[in-house]
Amino acid sequence: MHKILNYINGEYCEPVSKEWIDNFNPSEGVVYGKIANSSSEDIEKAYQAAKKAFPSWSNTTIEERSRILLKIADLIDQNLNKLAEAEALDNGKPLSLAKSVDIPRASANFRFFGNAITQFSSDAHESVGLNTMNFTLRQPIGVVGCISPWNLPLYLFTWKVAPAIAAGNCVVAKPSEVTPMTAYLLGEILTESGLPKGVLNIVHGLGPSAGQAIVEHPHIKAISFTGGTKTGEHLARTAAPMFKKLSLELGGKNPNIIFADCDYDKMLAVTVRSSFANQGQICLCGSRIFVEKSIYEQFKKDFVAKVKQLKVGNPFDDVNLGAVVSEAHRDKIESYIQIAKDEGGKVLTGGNRVSVKGFEKGYYLEPTVIEVFDANCRVNQEEIFGPVVTVMPFETEEEVLDYANGVKYGLSATLWTSNLDKTMRMSKQIEAGIVWVNTWLNRDLRTPFGGVKESGVGREGGFEALRFFTEAKNVCIKYDS
Repeated sequence: MHKILNYINGEYCEPVSKEWIDNFNPSEGVVYGKIANSSSEDIEKAYQAAKKAFPSWSNTTIEERSRILLKIADLIDQNLNKLAEAEALDNGKPLSLAKSVDIPRASANFRFFGNAITQFSSDAHESVGLNTMNFTLRQPIGVVGCISPWNLPLYLFTWKVAPAIAAGNCVVAKPSEVTPMTAYLLGEILTESGLPKGVLNIVHGLGPSAGQAIVEHPHIKAISFTGGTKTGEHLARTAAPMFKKLSLELGGKNPNIIFADCDYDKMLAVTVRSSFANQGQICLCGSRIFVEKSIYEQFKKDFVAKVKQLKVGNPFDDVNLGAVVSEAHRDKIESYIQIAKDEGGKVLTGGNRVSVKGFEKGYYLEPTVIEVFDANCRVNQEEIFGPVVTVMPFETEEEVLDYANGVKYGLSATLWTSNLDKTMRMSKQIEAGIVWVNTWLNRDLRTPFGGVKESGVGREGGFEALRFFTEAKNVCIKYDS
């Protein structure tokens, strides 16, 4: 049984309590390791290490910070196979996906912010006639907290910690207790890179104990969180009275709007991917598919045929979908498939468990397409976060816009059309932080990322992340003419 240890002050250590949590391999449905069950004592230990490191790290030159972040990126690249195999084992996703997306993106996050910090500049304003000069400092906050989810473990963990340390902060970070392995392995890379002790501390454990201790710590001054909306609500209630800076990237129920004038073949191929990539366990998946009525029947036929061709199986084989992340999550997904049936939805394909030879205890589900007849049904309103999508026809722009915006979420949307006027009209009116037109999950790391409504608060990415992890201080100087 491999033990997932905390990484505090540059060293691996056991939790103060000596208590452990089971770590499951979802593709086999068995416990294959133990995770440190950290408490507020461990968080305090990590905070003290970060506090001690902050004065030196915050005054380290931009060039030195950049050099270390770029070294971390290089080391992630050098350990691609090891990290990808750990991700596939821990999360259940196909190894091919971890190799092509998750680990390369983790490396890209460090490389991007290692370069971005060298271009992050402050503003100056001269008040002509008043003989004053204003300049704005962007200073690191201090010790900050980063809490990341289980669906893209190293990818989203690094998306938070890289800009935080690039900006000169020290970090107490908690990866998901469901998928902790690659964050644990990152500690080895941090040490090898020469990152000073205490700059990035990785503490494992449960949300209500370790996560809560980070959020309510009186001297951790900012929280960056990605996860479910309900957890985000609780986090905000805790942090807001303490006047902490908050960045919350929460749930999504994203519309995929398909007009008849689209590039049909391209749309069909991308829609299969945007529906079921990572077993549908990506907050940006287009889980509500709305198709213009004139091509609806043809789309149903072609889409279902392509979905039926998707192979589900052991993540280390040549498959399209691996296992969903846990037994509890599989049961939740299945409950929504039953809800859809109870509400009059029609399962066009999928809806069942998959038995994989040699991995019969694994958490495998068929990719599932459900035809619904009411945009307000529960499976169209509530986040399922699995290999389940709904399809429904529409006739007019106004109708589909009501469907698209008629949920409490507003993270992303995908629009398929060759009409520029329609693109501009729809993009402006869709209530989402990100709108993709004739593409999906096409990310330029310079752009802001985040949602509206119950999909979150604030933006990550590019200089937005560096602004979040710094405080603005204006200095006004009066001089004699």
